[in-house]
Amino acid sequence: MERTLFDEGHELFRDSFRRFVADEITPNLERWEAEGIADRALFAKAGSHGFLGMAVPEEHGGGGVDDFRYNQVVIEEVQAAGAGGAGLGITLHNDICLPYFLTLTTEEQKARWLPGIASGELITAIAMTEPAIGSDLASMTTSAVRDGDDWIVNGSKTFITNGINADLVIVAVKTDPSQKHAGMSLLVVERGMDGFERGRNLDKIGMHSQDTAELFFNDVRVPAANLIGDEGKGFLHLVDKLPQERLSIAVAGVAAAKAGLDWTLDYVKERTAFGQPIGKFQNTRFTLAEVATEVEIGQAYIDKCVLALNEGTLTAEEASMAKWWCTELQHRALHECLQLFGGYGFMTEYPIARAYADARVTTIYGGTTEIMKEIISKRHLGL
Repeated sequence: MERTLFDEGHELFRDSFRRFVADEITPNLERWEAEGIADRALFAKAGSHGFLGMAVPEEHGGGGVDDFRYNQVVIEEVQAAGAGGAGLGITLHNDICLPYFLTLTTEEQKARWLPGIASGELITAIAMTEPAIGSDLASMTTSAVRDGDDWIVNGSKTFITNGINADLVIVAVKTDPSQKHAGMSLLVVERGMDGFERGRNLDKIGMHSQDTAELFFNDVRVPAANLIGDEGKGFLHLVDKLPQERLSIAVAGVAAAKAGLDWTLDYVKERTAFGQPIGKFQNTRFTLAEVATEVEIGQAYIDKCVLALNEGTLTAEEASMAKWWCTELQHRALHECLQLFGGYGFMTEYPIARAYADARVTTIYGGTTEIMKEIISKRHLGL
């Protein structure tokens, strides 16, 4: 089925970003995978080509185009290149962190931060999860106590994407420990602030070229001018931004499944067994027919959700549906595709192996599949 989502401008952007991936990401990917982190220079190079902060107003150095289809193109091309780990830093920066800086900041904060975010000089992260709370954000213990013109922050966060590279970290803190959801606020902690320390770059099953870190805050003095949004409204701000985050993950899920399908189609046409290409066996044909069908169905829903996001009508439950189903699709598709590679599928030199390992986290981060089903059952089904 022909996709009608993109126009000529999107396709020109796709061609340009595809060249960028081929020139700047693919040649470095093996090294970044081994080192556990992509070079900071990747962000500056992406910014210089206009691939960061597409929605940032032109007066602040961005593209001035608030159209998530451009973000979708970036995700699809990263996955097609088998570079999901390295690309996650860019998509987190563009899709997940940027909306906070665009909608919750004052004019002074915009002028201070947005130019660097668009240029890639200021890399962003968001820190919600703590070691003992998982998805239960209301139980966080990282605190911020007002002291004159500053907040004093104490606590820790874990599993923070871009945690090593980040210059600006949106930190969810408790400014009123007597409250649960209503006591949460968002502060931007900046690189170099006294008492802000980074722990390990965590060793993960997949996403090896993506830095994921522990963060520690020991009496960090954060200026009151770094509060974004309203004091005590941090949880509501997070809830408001989660649909776009979850849609971004869902877009990547379908794109990764599509990439796995394409790699496998090429492989089964060339690989022979018992005197014929393995693509001629009924099991191969039926397996790939099933994967192709699910990818088409998932893509149709994703494209509909992207248009709804652009129109401002995407609901939390629709984003949750997209997130859980498309990441579970990603698991199923890559499992089936890897199986058709046989022993070669277990070798990391094949992109299918890396994609399979990278996929494991996608049903966990951004809200687990189980949490997504809870949201759907409550908000959509009234249960």
